[in-house]
Amino acid sequence: MAPRRVIIRNHSAEANLFARRTFIAFMGVMVLLLVLFSNVYSLQVASFEKYQTRSNSNRIKLLPVAPNRGLIYDRNGVILADNKPVYSLTVIPEQAKNLTESISQVSQLLDISSDRQKKFFSSVKRKRRFKQIELHPRLSEQQVALFSVNKHKFPGIFVDARLKRHYPFGKLTTHNLGYVARINRKDANKLELAGKSENYAATHGIGKLGIEKYYEDILHGNIGHQEVEINSQGRVIRTLDFTPPTPGKDLTLTLDIELQMIAKRALSGKRGAVVAMDPRTGGVLAMYSNPSYDGNLFVHGISSKNWKKIRNSKDLPLINRSVQGYPPASTVKPFLALTGLEEEFITPDTKIWDPGWYQLEGLPNKYRDWKKWGHGWVDLNRAIEQSCNTYFFALAFKLGITKVSTMMERFGFGDYTGIDIHEESKAIMPSVAWKRARYNQPWYTGETLSVGIGQSYWTVTPLQLTQAVTTLVNHGERKVPHLLKATKERSQNAEGQYQESLAQVIYEEQAPLVLKNKENWDLVLKAMHRTVQRADATGHAAFKGTRYNAAGKTGSAQVARIKQDEKYDAETTQENKRDNAMFIAFAPFEHPEIVVAVAIENVAKGGGGTNAGPVARQIMDQYFGARIITSSIDTVSSPLENITPHQHGHAQTNKEAETE
Repeated sequence: MAPRRVIIRNHSAEANLFARRTFIAFMGVMVLLLVLFSNVYSLQVASFEKYQTRSNSNRIKLLPVAPNRGLIYDRNGVILADNKPVYSLTVIPEQAKNLTESISQVSQLLDISSDRQKKFFSSVKRKRRFKQIELHPRLSEQQVALFSVNKHKFPGIFVDARLKRHYPFGKLTTHNLGYVARINRKDANKLELAGKSENYAATHGIGKLGIEKYYEDILHGNIGHQEVEINSQGRVIRTLDFTPPTPGKDLTLTLDIELQMIAKRALSGKRGAVVAMDPRTGGVLAMYSNPSYDGNLFVHGISSKNWKKIRNSKDLPLINRSVQGYPPASTVKPFLALTGLEEEFITPDTKIWDPGWYQLEGLPNKYRDWKKWGHGWVDLNRAIEQSCNTYFFALAFKLGITKVSTMMERFGFGDYTGIDIHEESKAIMPSVAWKRARYNQPWYTGETLSVGIGQSYWTVTPLQLTQAVTTLVNHGERKVPHLLKATKERSQNAEGQYQESLAQVIYEEQAPLVLKNKENWDLVLKAMHRTVQRADATGHAAFKGTRYNAAGKTGSAQVARIKQDEKYDAETTQENKRDNAMFIAFAPFEHPEIVVAVAIENVAKGGGGTNAGPVARQIMDQYFGARIITSSIDTVSSPLENITPHQHGHAQTNKEAETE
C-alpha cells in the first residue's frame, strides 16, 4: 500500500493573491465612484441650467389664451358682427358624486338627449378624470337659469361661458361679412404653411367667407399665455403668470345697414342683387344678394337638415349675385356710345333710320329692335333714352369687336374690381382672342352686333357696373370698390385703462381712363340724364317726382335664345328662361354722391324700367331722404314694415318702359 501524499498550503501565496484581488476590487470601486461623482458634477454643476429648465418644463406649463375677435360696424356705428356669450355644460368626473346618477339627473332636468350622454361617457373613457368634459355645447338662457337654481345638487358639474361670433342682422349681411366657423384640417394646414398655427393654438373658429376671411389677420388678434404650475399627473396647482392676449381690431365698414334693409325689402320675392357705391370714394354703401342665408347657422356647426335645405334650394342662396355675372343688356349702351364718340365713328348729331330691325348686307337674318315698328330717325340722345337696339347694332358693326372689347376692358369689364372679398367673379368680356382660347372658334360679325346691345357672351357683375358708372361720372377717374372704411385698435396704457385709436383706410386709385375729347363724357352723361327725366324715356316712370336729380339707364337681358320669327311671351316662357331686368343710376346729376346697379332675374312682365328701376329708386329715396334708426335685428322688422313702395309713378308704365 503506497503512502498518502500530504499537501501543505502556501499561506503566503494565498495572502498575496487575496491582496491583489482586493486591490483590483478597490480600484474598480474607486473608478466607479469617480464616474459617479463626475456624473453628479455634470448634472448638478456643469449642466445645472439645462436640467433645471427641463425640470421646470415638467412643472411649469404655458397655456394659450385666445384673443377676443374684433367687432364689425357699419358706417354709422351700428354693430354688424358681435361676440356673444355661449354657455356649455361641462363636467369634472373626479369631483362628481356617483357620475352616472348625476349625469342622468342633470340630463333629465335640462332635457339633454341620450346621444349627448353617450358621447359624454365615451369621452370620459379617453380623458383624464380631472379634466373638464363637455356634456352639452349650447345651453339656452332658460337651461342656464334652471341649472343655476339646482347647481348645489350637482358637484363637479359647471356652466362654462365662452364667446362665439354672432351676426345681429342675419341674412341681411351674410354675403358681405361671411361667417366664422370651426377650423378644419384644410384651415389648419394653411395656417401651418403660413407660420400662423401658434397664434391659433387656443382659437376654434376662423373666417370662412367675405370680410371675416379677407381681414382674418386683423380681426383675430394675438394669442396670450397663462403660466401655471402642474403636478406629475398634469393637474394645475396654481397660476404663476398671465400675459393677456391682444384683441383683434374692430372694423368700420362703408356699408349703410339702412340702405341694406331697403335693398332686401325691394328684392323681396325676387332673385337678384343691388349694389350702391359712393363714386367720390369707392366705398360700397349697400351690396345685397337675394335670396340670402343666415351665417349664424355655420358658427356653431350647421345641422345636416339646414345644410341640405340651403344647398338644395332652387334659388341658390349660397351664390353672392352682386359679384356674379349677368348679361348687361342695354345698361352698357352709354359705354358703347362713348366708344363711338371717342373713335369718331359718330357725333352727337349722327342719325340713323330705325325701321325696327337691322340687317347685315347679304345676310337674311334680321336683328330686331325691342320696339317692333322702330324709332324712326334716331341720334345719340334718342338712342340712349329710348334704348334703340338698331342704333347700337349699327354702331357695334362700325366699331368691331376689338375696339369695343378694348374700351370696355378700360372700364373694368372682364376683370376683378379689387373689392375686399374673395368671392368676386371676373365675368366675361368677349373678344376674338377670348373666343379662340375658350372655344377654338373664329369670331363672327353677328356676335359683334349682339355684343353691341350687351348680349352674346358678354357678362358683367352688378359690382362691375357700379365701378364702370363711377368711372363715367368721374370723367375717367377710377375708384377701387371697397367695404372697409377704418380700423379701430384697443390698447392698455400704463394705468391699465383701455384706449381706442381709429385709423382710416386709404386706397390707391387706379390709372385714370383718359379720352381724346373730354367733352364726350358730358355728352353721354346728359343722354343718361334724359333717360330718366324725359317723360317718354325708358327710365322716367320709376323716377317720376323725385326731389333729387337722377340719371340712369335701363336694360332687359335675354336669357334664352329666340328663333328669328318667334315672339317672346314671358307668361308662356319657362321661369328660368325669362328675361332679366337691369338698371344703373346715379344722383345728383351735377355732383353724383351715389351710384346704383340693380339686377333682377327672370321677371314675369316688363323690363328694366318696370322691375329694376323702382328698386334703384327706393335705394336713392332712402339715401337722400329721412334715415331709419336701427341698432339690431330686433328692430329691423318694424321700420321695414312701415315702408311702402313709393307712389310717384311706379305703377304708371308705358309701352317703352314695359319693355326696356
